[in-house]
Amino acid sequence: MAAEHEGSCDLPVLETLCFSETPSSTVCLPGKIDNAGSGAIGGAAIANPGEEDLTSCLFCDFQIDLIQDKDTLLRHMILNHKLVIADVKLIANLHKYLVYWKERMVGHVITDFCSAIVINSKDTDQGVREEYYLLSDVLPEDKILRQKLQNEKLEAVLAFQQKEREDETFSRSCLFCREHFTGNRSEVFDHMAFDHGFNVGQSDNLVFTTEFLDKLQEKLNNLQCLYCEKTFRDRPTLKEHMRKKQHKRIKSNNKTYDKFYIINYLEIGKNWENFQSAEEANVEHDMDEETWDDWHDESGSQAVCLFCPFSSIDSDRLQHHIKDVHGLDLVAIKKSRNLDFYQQVKLINFIRRKVHQLKCISCDVQFESSELLMSHMESNQHFAQIPETEVWNQPQYYFPTYENDNLLCHLLDDTIPNDSQYTVISEDKVTTETPFLLKCDEIQVTAENLLPECVLREITDLGNEQFT
Repeated sequence: MAAEHEGSCDLPVLETLCFSETPSSTVCLPGKIDNAGSGAIGGAAIANPGEEDLTSCLFCDFQIDLIQDKDTLLRHMILNHKLVIADVKLIANLHKYLVYWKERMVGHVITDFCSAIVINSKDTDQGVREEYYLLSDVLPEDKILRQKLQNEKLEAVLAFQQKEREDETFSRSCLFCREHFTGNRSEVFDHMAFDHGFNVGQSDNLVFTTEFLDKLQEKLNNLQCLYCEKTFRDRPTLKEHMRKKQHKRIKSNNKTYDKFYIINYLEIGKNWENFQSAEEANVEHDMDEETWDDWHDESGSQAVCLFCPFSSIDSDRLQHHIKDVHGLDLVAIKKSRNLDFYQQVKLINFIRRKVHQLKCISCDVQFESSELLMSHMESNQHFAQIPETEVWNQPQYYFPTYENDNLLCHLLDDTIPNDSQYTVISEDKVTTETPFLLKCDEIQVTAENLLPECVLREITDLGNEQFT
């Protein structure tokens, strides 16, 4: 295939393996390859664009500046030498990688290191039969080289991060206000996180922070949202958009910012999202491996006694405890007074409220401690002396004293009023005639939580009293 075809649009199918990469995001780690044939890689330092020598083709004298035009060299090797390098984008330092293999190819045939790929090999295939060569990390030597270059890059990035930490000449203003910071660059990130809600993660996990801040500042100067990257007509509109949409953050899958996070240099081809997914998968695997036959912890789902710290996940056991230890038979009271479900709720909440206030549920006497209250109720047998219905059957007792009161979940609900007695009002029926529901954020009627009209009326009347 002729060299003059390099600039043609008629590129071979394997051209798709050539990844484009933004020159400004490349971290160059120049260094000499040990010419002794050992393949050892020399010291690394982060270089600025332009300091690196021109890079040559593996098989001829064609040279190019990789920082400016890497794809031209890759295209040249495909069109002229039928060589495809796998996962080019994942190679930490392409210059050193090519220098190494150029020296290794001397005195060898290409198939000593590359796999042959034949296209249009079948009789039914249309097109010219061609053979390409794939250089990849399937070859152990190539894999070791890529890993060394990756480790070298990581060491150089960590060294650069350490220099940033020790740099006392840092001087920068906040992206969102006029406050200025000098010396420790972590202070500006902490300030933006705590004072402006703009959190990009721990400053210790960042590198190239000056470039990072410059990139963010450039977007703001261009009236561009940092998250969705939409452009707005003026700064107030941009600020209002970022505030309302909660866009004072950067998008996690925006590859532009990958170079500024140390975690993205830890392993070839993986960024923080890959590590996070792996951790979650390990947790799920561990959960699947577990057998929970011997698990008896009842925390988080237990119901607590009305009068003492005793608790149990078994509602019958708790009911028996309240009856045997304190003398209050909730089941008998429900039957004797013909209590429906909502009246049971109010009775439980009434007792909870009184005990919380250190007041006797029968005589309403106030005590200084829980011990004195229990002693009084036990000596006077006031545990079982429930006041008249009108005392506790009040709408304010629809609301629990403790929001995680699991005893309410164990109440018998076989006496919930049926449809023939009451009309059920759902969320879409709430109107201005139910002002309390519209004013109180703590009470919300949803399609999954429907209340009988009698209950809704009581709550509404209570709300009207509170807001008048």
